[in-house]
Amino acid sequence: MSADTALGGADPSRDEGAAGRDTPRKRLLRWVAVQAAVVAAAVHLLWAWPRLGSPPDARPYLFVAGSALAVAVAVATLRAGEYRRLYALGAGTLGTFLGGFLAWHGTGAAAALAAEPLAVVAVIVEVVGFAAYLALFRLAPPTSVVVERREADGAEGEPEADEGTP
Repeated sequence: MSADTALGGADPSRDEGAAGRDTPRKRLLRWVAVQAAVVAAAVHLLWAWPRLGSPPDARPYLFVAGSALAVAVAVATLRAGEYRRLYALGAGTLGTFLGGFLAWHGTGAAAALAAEPLAVVAVIVEVVGFAAYLALFRLAPPTSVVVERREADGAEGEPEADEGTP
């Protein structure tokens, strides 16, 4: 036993991924990612709601759909296991919001940020959330490992079938 283990540190013989999603670092990253996704969704809804009747502009409708997806990913991030695909979807959703802003405004993005305070908030939380989801993606084990762990946990909790029962 090493001095680190004796002092309450991590046991080097344990698989690092076995700690699962409840390490302090992953909990913090999940909290940041979820908060960023929810705030980004709220900001986009605040911008889109009054503009939903504007026929020539499709952005409000895309913002409502994107906000619903961002909230769904945030809820799944809290409730589901640590699936890399989920984290990639979260990063992709926030990255799409950010990339869409830059593509829509092009070289005038800085002027658009100066004119719209909601855009400043959105850009900041999108960058933070994107980084948090990418970090979660990098820290998560491959999906096959998570599925194997779930199956093993489920098999341990199931009662064995009685041979005499039809």
